[in-house]
Amino acid sequence: MPKHIFITGGVVSSLGKGIASASIGRLMEAKGLKVALQKLDPYLNVDPGTMNPYQHGEVYVTEDGAETDLDLGHYERFTSSVLSRVNNVTTGQVYGTVISKERKGEYLGATVQVVPHITDEIKTRIREVSKGKRYDIVISEVGGTVGDIESLPFLEAVRQFRQEVGRENSIFIHLTLVPFIRAAGELKTKPTQHSVGRLREIGIQPDILLCRTEKRLSKDLKAKIGLFCNLEAEAVIEARDVSSIYEVPLIFKEQGLDRVISRLLGLEYRVGDLNEWRRDVVEKILHPKHKVKIAVVGKYIQLQDAYKSIYEALIHGGIASDTAVEIKKVSAEKLDRGKPDKHLHEVDGVLVPGGFGTRGIEGKIKAIQYARENKIPYLGLCLGMQCAVIEFARNVAGLKGANSTEFNKKTAHPVISLLEEQESVKDLGGTMRLGALPCHLKKETLAYEAYQADLVMERHRHRYEFNNKYRETFSRLGLRLSGLSPGSKLVEIVELEDHPWFVASQFHPEFKSKPDQPHPLFREFVRHALDRRENNLPGGAASAENSPNRVSAENKKEPTEAPAASEVT
Repeated sequence: MPKHIFITGGVVSSLGKGIASASIGRLMEAKGLKVALQKLDPYLNVDPGTMNPYQHGEVYVTEDGAETDLDLGHYERFTSSVLSRVNNVTTGQVYGTVISKERKGEYLGATVQVVPHITDEIKTRIREVSKGKRYDIVISEVGGTVGDIESLPFLEAVRQFRQEVGRENSIFIHLTLVPFIRAAGELKTKPTQHSVGRLREIGIQPDILLCRTEKRLSKDLKAKIGLFCNLEAEAVIEARDVSSIYEVPLIFKEQGLDRVISRLLGLEYRVGDLNEWRRDVVEKILHPKHKVKIAVVGKYIQLQDAYKSIYEALIHGGIASDTAVEIKKVSAEKLDRGKPDKHLHEVDGVLVPGGFGTRGIEGKIKAIQYARENKIPYLGLCLGMQCAVIEFARNVAGLKGANSTEFNKKTAHPVISLLEEQESVKDLGGTMRLGALPCHLKKETLAYEAYQADLVMERHRHRYEFNNKYRETFSRLGLRLSGLSPGSKLVEIVELEDHPWFVASQFHPEFKSKPDQPHPLFREFVRHALDRRENNLPGGAASAENSPNRVSAENKKEPTEAPAASEVT
């Protein structure tokens, strides 16, 4: 039976439980332990697949095609764990299963209640992570904040779970806030005390506290927190703000968090170093030799989490060439109304990410045209590939009004169209082309040069595809179809023949990138952007004050209007 770690959060949301969970996973893997991670989400949606990015952030897709919480992306980036649909549990899934069982009469006439039926189903799903597999540790992150009504069944379930498996086999780690009051010049522990108090009212005594803070915690302050929260001072861990999220495992290691966890769970203590992580990841992020500026032209740029995996994959691509990537967020809607040169003239590369709905589409197409005509390295992802095909059809092939049937069902040139099997779909959730699927690469192409492989597996999330009726015409005009599905049925990757580096994929490569294993397409994209800059090509100028991986100040504005109700992803 594996050991279990349950991670909860208090005081405020967005403290970084996902990063903390992933960092603990990295710490324990460094000791040679096999780790699995799981997110328990208290919202009623079955999954985030139909949620607007402004509500939830990006939808992370697993190998088996599950649409999950973005924290699963952190889990996979920090650890070697390969996640699936069992690694993300929602209230919607739990209640759906319980109600289905009730309708089938499986409860033998009993009154169905939150306790024990809902809590039992949650415990079953916690155990399912390790069912038939050998893990040393299962880390389960409980979403939400202690005190939320929605998360109470999950907290009750993990309380019961600990009673069933024993204290020697499970621990509770609570992430909380120790704010710095600038007017008083002091760190305040009272919010942490209240948060732990709420948790103890539910019946959970945390074994370890992770104290999110912008200032260092003194020994006296840790002792005070330990005294009032019924913990040893050694179990009060400082989770201070850092320049890069990839520093967090090092911060935890320096304070002996792995030693405390090992002692509480009765694990043999192995030193387990993070020297390679420090040298090959963190040092290259903090002290890069080069820098580039990449424009991400999207429709949800006001929200940092909407393109979380893409931003991280760009950083990973920079690590491979010892390059800091400054991300310039560009609103596709601004390009709808203006000239792209104003926003893109000084960038070294252009990336157009995925999305749904018509808002900002013409702006994305303008950005792609600018990158094509000015020979700026371009990477298109999902919708970014579809828009690249539309731009090529209009401006190279001369097909006036070419479009996707998603945006114009009556277009005379539907160069992007709905998959045949999607035409009868009524439910939106979980019905797209999802998960890891094979792609055959043609030799002597940019894609093959990046991957150095004939066959790759990449994760998809879309309904629309390249219209095969236009294959021959576009190929003749210089749009190379470099990646195809088995049997050459579907176009997965397109390139331009007369461009330094212009690649667009129907799949989402960002979901398989890690800081110590950058994705080949992001690695090559950043490398060619750097080549453009260092050869002083047009569009390669960047501000001298750039700091590693910083976001341009112009992009910190809040959204000025709510997204259209029809744009659910």
